[in-house]
Amino acid sequence: MLPLDLAIFQTLNAGLDTPAGVVTLARWVSQVGPAAIGALIAASLVGKQHRGPPWRTLIVCLMALLLTWCAVRGIRDWFPVSRPAQLGLGFQWIKQGARPGFPSMHAATSFALAQGLLLCSQRALGWTAWLVAGAVAWSRVCLGVHFPSDVLAGLLVGTAIASLVALAARAGGAAAVSWRGRFSAYWSHPARPWAPRM
Repeated sequence: MLPLDLAIFQTLNAGLDTPAGVVTLARWVSQVGPAAIGALIAASLVGKQHRGPPWRTLIVCLMALLLTWCAVRGIRDWFPVSRPAQLGLGFQWIKQGARPGFPSMHAATSFALAQGLLLCSQRALGWTAWLVAGAVAWSRVCLGVHFPSDVLAGLLVGTAIASLVALAARAGGAAAVSWRGRFSAYWSHPARPWAPRM
């Protein structure tokens, strides 16, 4: 752990002198934040301004969520890093198992959903989701269950995977449009088979 990581953790982690309202807010954001991003995704599906078909937003976000979850699990298995409480650092305000904490699953999945929404739907909803994901990341450090490097790694993993999924969805959509109409026995002939030949 870097000294800067520890210094930021000690600054953001709620202590005994932290107002109870801050701890309550952090608990609420940690629990409700990911669901709020899901609500923004649902709102984007009924909105009218999309960058592509509305279903693409849902598929990109769900694929990004699944792949991010898998990536975080893999990183934790290959590179287990203890959480602050396991090292006797700071105050932990919520129950947390003895699982490794690098990268933060909450932060990674929240940022993956936010980035998917930003790239596939209305920018206002996407940036709102980014703010919520940032609040989730703050809450995890404030509650003492992650170091800042854990949530930063979650941000990087989640946004990278969502960006790649969105890029693949765009490329796949473009390929599907270019191949449309070519899935018949007469794909090489621009005219219909019953049209007179000249």
